[in-house]
Amino acid sequence: MDIIRKGMGITRTIKNVARLREILYVFARHGFEEFIIGSRLHVVIPNFVLPKSRFKKLSEQGEYDFWQSVGFRLRKSFEELGPSFIKIGQLLATREDLFDDQLIKELKLLQSKVRPIAFSEIKENVRMELGKNIDQVFSNVEEEPIGVASIGLVYKATLISGEDVVLKIRRPNIRKTLLSDFELIAFIVLQLEKFSEDIKFLGLSKAIADFYKSIQLELNFLIEANNGKRIKESLDSIDTDDIFKIPQTYKELCTEKILVMEYLKGRPFNEIKDIGKYPELEKNLKKGVGLFLHNMLADGFFHADLHGGNFFLLENNKIGLIDFGLVGSLSKKNRSSLVAILYALTSNNYESLVYEFLDVADYEVIPDYDELVRDLRDALLPYIGLTVKQTDATALTHSIVSTLGKHQIFLPREWFIIFRALITLDGVGKSLDIDLDIFALIESEIKGIMADLISKEALIEDAVWLSRDLLSSFRVFPRHLKWMLKEFSKKKYILDIRLVRIENQLDQIARSLNFLALMILTATFLGCGVFVMGDLEVTNFSQIPALSYIFWSLGILSFLRGYGHGFNRSDPE
Repeated sequence: MDIIRKGMGITRTIKNVARLREILYVFARHGFEEFIIGSRLHVVIPNFVLPKSRFKKLSEQGEYDFWQSVGFRLRKSFEELGPSFIKIGQLLATREDLFDDQLIKELKLLQSKVRPIAFSEIKENVRMELGKNIDQVFSNVEEEPIGVASIGLVYKATLISGEDVVLKIRRPNIRKTLLSDFELIAFIVLQLEKFSEDIKFLGLSKAIADFYKSIQLELNFLIEANNGKRIKESLDSIDTDDIFKIPQTYKELCTEKILVMEYLKGRPFNEIKDIGKYPELEKNLKKGVGLFLHNMLADGFFHADLHGGNFFLLENNKIGLIDFGLVGSLSKKNRSSLVAILYALTSNNYESLVYEFLDVADYEVIPDYDELVRDLRDALLPYIGLTVKQTDATALTHSIVSTLGKHQIFLPREWFIIFRALITLDGVGKSLDIDLDIFALIESEIKGIMADLISKEALIEDAVWLSRDLLSSFRVFPRHLKWMLKEFSKKKYILDIRLVRIENQLDQIARSLNFLALMILTATFLGCGVFVMGDLEVTNFSQIPALSYIFWSLGILSFLRGYGHGFNRSDPE
């Protein structure tokens, strides 16, 4: 078995060469042999022969069809390679900031076409995780899953105590499979980045690393249960009209691999076609979106996957919310930055908008500020004032991302999750034919949030923390100063001040001043020799006083010394 090493902060060893062979075989068969050969991935595996592609070369594709063709081929490859790659494709489909919209459209067609688990395995998993047989916990579990995904399967069940619940089971060995596949994917991406500067510019290695971190969190169902609890507590504190219904979690039945939650009886929003039958839904949804925005801006913890399949219309016209695997979390500083960005956006202050963007974005070279302001204004101006129904969210996202990309500015993943969550809400409204004015809702929420951020209590809290930090520094400083002086007294430290880049200039100035002083001394000695002669008439050299000769000799020596110092350009080293 060959050992393949790759650098991503630490060195990892890829042991599953057979899986790498399968991955390269599938990608080559779907028309990516140019990239495999160019990056020399095929030479890693001894005696590996690339299969014949079923497609014509990508380089022969027209410019218009190129990204659509890439997306189609990736989608087919991911579906064939199984759960890990399907999950990768679904994650890539959320990165409108990295990829062309044609490729995104294709990847969004990815469905979790993965095999279900035999029900006998489900029983065994429940027994191993809970230490009880499945019939000791549930009076009934429907054998046909109501949801089949890459990471887990969802079953409708009834507890012994009579409550209807959903039972979510993590796929056996999925963590090991994902780890192995992600290592292989990261290795392949690294080789592709060496092959193509365009691929390297996309920053796929960083995206893959971010994806792996997020999937690690999704694999732990205890984290998802805790996310649901936090969102429920946050919404309950502001949902005075009791609009939202967050399912109860049965913590005593939850483990890292099993999640048991209350079953919500209702219709998912993406299945509702007759909105006229539900007159209360539009009003409740608008209030709900306002609550979501408040939750994001005020608490900084929010549901980050608000598509139509995660919203449910319940029997009492409440709105149910499920699936808390993907959430967003913002520190107080980042919340302040988000509020400033949204306020600048709603007030059409593009100079402040750019300033705030630059404060949170990633970039290697500081962009041209004035040009960025003009470009961002041109990108956003057509959409300001439009309602969600009037706005093409894909075009808006692409416009912003392409503008930032033009200036080589990239939003960190956590920030893109925020803006993607806001944009995703438009799909919910459109699917129900409800016209949500996101900008108006943001504007109405943001004023209160800004007042909270600069309230007396908030300023006092900041002042307390600042005072605490200063007090801590004042306590530490004398102690460290004492240690430093003690070490200085032992001559273990030397204070070495260097004026970088101006040492040569200072040296030349010193030489010049030295030369000038010696020339003045030369003139003085010569003058003294003449002064000693007084009014004496000299007809030959013997009549000149000896003292004059001495002064003149000193003057000549002084001149020669000054000449040597003033014109010696070599460094003393």
